[in-house]
Amino acid sequence: MVVLRFEQPHDRSAIYAVHASGFPTDGEARLVGLLRQAGHLSLSLLAELDDRIVGHVAFSPVTTSTGAVGAGLGPIAVLEPHRRLGIAAQLVESGLAECRAAGFGWVVVLGSPAYYSRFGFRPASELGLSDEYGGGPAFQALELVPGELPVGAGLVRYASEFASLG
Repeated sequence: MVVLRFEQPHDRSAIYAVHASGFPTDGEARLVGLLRQAGHLSLSLLAELDDRIVGHVAFSPVTTSTGAVGAGLGPIAVLEPHRRLGIAAQLVESGLAECRAAGFGWVVVLGSPAYYSRFGFRPASELGLSDEYGGGPAFQALELVPGELPVGAGLVRYASEFASLG
């Protein structure tokens, strides 16, 4: 049975390992550490199976030029032997609920539209939002609290630590 919980300080090396193994480089793993150091890791959830960390999702603040603050989902990773078991979906669903509880009214993600649409994400361009990375249809938004999504606010900026992925 998968257990979802918040990150604890002793989990950091395991979280790094999950992300380092889930991407071609350790860039996303380093990004999580940089967000944490800067105080920009708004939400950090992990998935445990048999007392071993097998997945992790991070949420960090995003802002628009109008000053609206939301949350950015990512990075997210699950260890290879545990993929396609619904663990990432559990992390996303739990993370979205926790973001709502923390007062975030909206969330954006850069990811597969086919995957994230199941959670209610839709192309951000349809809502008058764009991202600084040229994500096109992969840049998506989800309103968590009615009336909170800043429709037409233009550019959504991620935390400055994301520039390290460049």
